[in-house]
Amino acid sequence: METRAPHRRASRKVEVQAAILGAGQRGRTGAAKQRLTGFNQVTGSSYMVFWPAMSPVSPVWPRKPNLCAFWVLRLVLLLSLKSRTEGTLQNCHWLVVLNKFENVGFHLSKDRFLEHQPVDTVSEVFSKLVDSPVDPQEKYLSFPYYLQINFTCPGEVRVYSVSGLISDSEVLARKGHLLGMKPMIQIDYIHSVNFYRWKPENLQILLEAAPMLSRAGDCHAEAMCILNWYTPMPLKNGSVVASVEVYTNGIGPFIPRKRCCFWFFVNMNGFLRKDASGAPVFTVGYESLSLKPSHFRLSKSRPLWYTMDHTPVFILGGFDNEKAILLSDSNFHDFVLLELSIDSCWVGSYYCPILGFSATIHDAIATESTLFIRQNQLVYYFTGTYTTLFDKSRGSRGWVRVLSSECIKKLCPVFVGGNGSEYILALTTGKNEGYIHIGTITDGLVSFQMVPDGWSICEKLPGLNCTIEWAVYIADERNLLLLVKTDSVQFYLVNFNLELKTLHILYKIPEFIPEAQNLDFLVLLGTETYTDTPMIPQGLYFNTLNNVLYIWGNFILQSYNREHFIFLADFPKESTIKYMLNSYKGHITFVTEDEEIWYFLEGGYDVYRIVPSQGWNTYFNLQKLEKSPLYSNDETLVSLFYEKNHLYELVYLFDNGKERLVRRFLPVGKLMEYDLPKPFKIGSQRENKIISFEYICPFKEIHLLDVPQKQHVERKESYLALPPLVSESSGFHNNYTLAVYQGLVYYLLWLHAKYNKPYADPVHDPTWRWWQHKIVYKDYYFYLFSNRLTAEGMYINMNAYQKLYNLSSDYSMADFVFLDKGNWFSITAALLSHQDTFTSADSPGAGLEVDRKLAVSVILADPECLSSSVTQEIHLNRNLLLFKIKITDKRKCSEQGITGRNLKKTSMLIKVLGASGKCFQATTLDTIIRVLDFLGFPDDENIHRLSTWQASGLRCLLHSYAFPEDKQALS
Repeated sequence: METRAPHRRASRKVEVQAAILGAGQRGRTGAAKQRLTGFNQVTGSSYMVFWPAMSPVSPVWPRKPNLCAFWVLRLVLLLSLKSRTEGTLQNCHWLVVLNKFENVGFHLSKDRFLEHQPVDTVSEVFSKLVDSPVDPQEKYLSFPYYLQINFTCPGEVRVYSVSGLISDSEVLARKGHLLGMKPMIQIDYIHSVNFYRWKPENLQILLEAAPMLSRAGDCHAEAMCILNWYTPMPLKNGSVVASVEVYTNGIGPFIPRKRCCFWFFVNMNGFLRKDASGAPVFTVGYESLSLKPSHFRLSKSRPLWYTMDHTPVFILGGFDNEKAILLSDSNFHDFVLLELSIDSCWVGSYYCPILGFSATIHDAIATESTLFIRQNQLVYYFTGTYTTLFDKSRGSRGWVRVLSSECIKKLCPVFVGGNGSEYILALTTGKNEGYIHIGTITDGLVSFQMVPDGWSICEKLPGLNCTIEWAVYIADERNLLLLVKTDSVQFYLVNFNLELKTLHILYKIPEFIPEAQNLDFLVLLGTETYTDTPMIPQGLYFNTLNNVLYIWGNFILQSYNREHFIFLADFPKESTIKYMLNSYKGHITFVTEDEEIWYFLEGGYDVYRIVPSQGWNTYFNLQKLEKSPLYSNDETLVSLFYEKNHLYELVYLFDNGKERLVRRFLPVGKLMEYDLPKPFKIGSQRENKIISFEYICPFKEIHLLDVPQKQHVERKESYLALPPLVSESSGFHNNYTLAVYQGLVYYLLWLHAKYNKPYADPVHDPTWRWWQHKIVYKDYYFYLFSNRLTAEGMYINMNAYQKLYNLSSDYSMADFVFLDKGNWFSITAALLSHQDTFTSADSPGAGLEVDRKLAVSVILADPECLSSSVTQEIHLNRNLLLFKIKITDKRKCSEQGITGRNLKKTSMLIKVLGASGKCFQATTLDTIIRVLDFLGFPDDENIHRLSTWQASGLRCLLHSYAFPEDKQALS
């Protein structure tokens, strides 16, 4: 009786579908019943077809006897996968490239992100979909590009097959497809800087990649050629930066979702155009065919400057006596060397003397839409053509020279924009010494203003003359922080307010480095003793999220209020920092003139040299033993940059005959772990001596509990789009079905873009009207498809294109938390302690002993805006301490106007006593210093952003924006 129950359920379902078909087709229900019965015996319900767990290649098994053959094949594939060790799969990683529609199906094809507008390539396809729920009268457009997805495994071998040599990863891809593996693609769009034109929103779309065979090559001898997966690459108005994350559906070979290498940036490139033949060429210069070792032998490393999170194209100059830059629109996964088309005219004068002439490009800075460079004293900019941001006519036709009557000695970047604009600072010398030019970039339009107006900075300082060595602009406060040197070689930290036109001397920098032997840090009160080594300041760095200011040179000074400073004693006075970079999530890196790399964890006082170090030597030797192609005995550092809180190097390798520029991950946590001392003690047990290692980290494990639901606190709008199901027995798609997928994704996001989110809407979902008149025929469409009666051979599942409201969480803190005015949120940090933490548990002072060994502190960057409370619970029987942390808005910081504009940025830091630089988290890729991370934000009248659990503690950055209503049409 149990085996017949599915037949009865299927029979009732067929009767309903026969009624839908009408009297003319009811005679065919007998055959349909057999097929539906076979289908239900395998899946159990039609819902499983849309998320196939056991049916990777087809939703219908044509004949019941074929099921045995399938299960045998599946068992063989599973057993063959066992031959691959877990370690081999752990090294596999995804590959993502961009394809135009006409290049879909070609395995090695790759296109540049040139087209930024939708195209009309699928309307004819949709007009022929007669057995589908789409309206043939509706106009369907498409995006111009697809994403081609595949994966590779380092160290793979090539094996023989009937059609010749194929790679090991190709075999694994075939097996994965037959077992049901489907790559899942998550695309997150970064909103524009200009929130006046484009309301910021946190938009995400989840796509399932469709398998398709390569059209390249001759593969007649085999049923399967090279296999790739494809998804549409959607565009969005008001966004030029998109991060793409790839992971599997959990079936078949498991490609690990690593913390460092599972995402890609697919950014628009507004510095391309088509030549007469239709091929893409760069507008900013001429592309060089190859990099030469001579480009890097004489050049030192230099900083990579850009607007944080919003820059689609990176540029890097500094090639000795070369009028060239490196340009990348993929965070240096790939890059080109461009020779710039600039005039380079320079005539010295009495106010701008010729100190030396060079073709070298200095101070290359990239913003959301515009590139800036300096050559000698000349400044140029180039605005890209980004039709998703502003009108096409604003794009530059060539490099534009600005400040032509000024003698510019340095450009300083502004890493965080404000008030809907981006900024750049130009420091002068010669006749306008003591003045500064502030450049403002809004929607591709560039303007400069010289400040102060009518008087010089030097007039307010002791001495006759001065020079501005560095400048930092805090856009939210309209404040300029200046590092000024007088003619008496005395350095001052000066604040100039652009609104009030006032100048204040904040701090007089000591002339000599203070004496701080055997100290980690020293608070400078003016009573300390000094060495005979002069302090030589080189620059400033201000973190707008935690209000911490750094002055760096042959020393590091840190200040929380810009008036009182802490000297970090770990950095040696014999070294001089030439640039620094900040992840804005707690991690800071310094690079010295000798190419040493130093690391600093914000909130602490310890500075660590990671390259060179014993830890680096150990790690480097291990990489050489593994024959990693990313390391060489003869290499030079080109630059460093942070990507999603991970540090990356650009390194040129001088291997004979294999010279190349590579991007590689720098595992700071692992280097520091290798460098840690391993304290131990020798004890005795009877007649044997026993070595026991002492604990370095004060806790054993740490976890976050009771975290807010990610999607809700981030105010994230998420959409789901799955490819149509195909009746092809092997499950492969073709250009026709991919075109339909493209059009459906476009229409889904178009519905989102035009939806004005009215509060009276009963559904609050822009997609529900799409299928409202066709949903009643859902079973009928599926009946036709499952019986292979559809002319187009595909099935569009109406439930596969929808808005998602309750995405499952991975139990980590959200990247952003929107905190409404007067609202609060809480988390619980669970610290599992070592056994000796509770050794005094039976004594009257047990609680005090635990507090001394394992304690937590909370630091707020803006205590006038936020309040915090920490409640401790001790569980002696589990060696567990729970710290319940609550963050509350105090209703006192609401400077912004309309929701989402001029939002308050602040931060919170939670530190675990004694954990800085001693606690690490092991992952599949690396040992990281940060233990857990989270960020936070508010909405409406007061918004903040909170971030990052680190080895030093839990760090919250309140870096926020509100969730807007977007009435703009989708591009």
